[in-house]
Amino acid sequence: MVLLRRILGDTLRSQRLAQRRTLREVSSAAKVSLGYLSEVERGQKEASSELLSSICEALGVPLSEVLRDVSDTLEVAETTPAASASTAVLNAVGGDGAELEVVGVGTNGPSRLEVHLDLDTRGRHRVVAAA
Repeated sequence: MVLLRRILGDTLRSQRLAQRRTLREVSSAAKVSLGYLSEVERGQKEASSELLSSICEALGVPLSEVLRDVSDTLEVAETTPAASASTAVLNAVGGDGAELEVVGVGTNGPSRLEVHLDLDTRGRHRVVAAA
């Protein structure tokens, strides 16, 4: 099962890292505790819409753009064999040339999908290859 909070956290972390900003900088600007922001980025806490809006504002990224990125990632995850797996792990690395790896263990054993991303002209990730 793919968790929305995990994909959202990965997307927020990618945005922060692409800007080369620390958790402390963003948490201060968003007026949220450093620990809570860390938990949101790690997919351990469900963020409210108000908190998401505050984090996005602190990052200078429209909430709609973050949600679009989350939706695109979720779509890729749902169309892979790993999506039907009993366990799925998403790892994203921010910045240009980012990679997303979906790994799952299903009834036929481990399955894996690697998706390579580049930044478009607006700084958003776009899928350029999948293997």
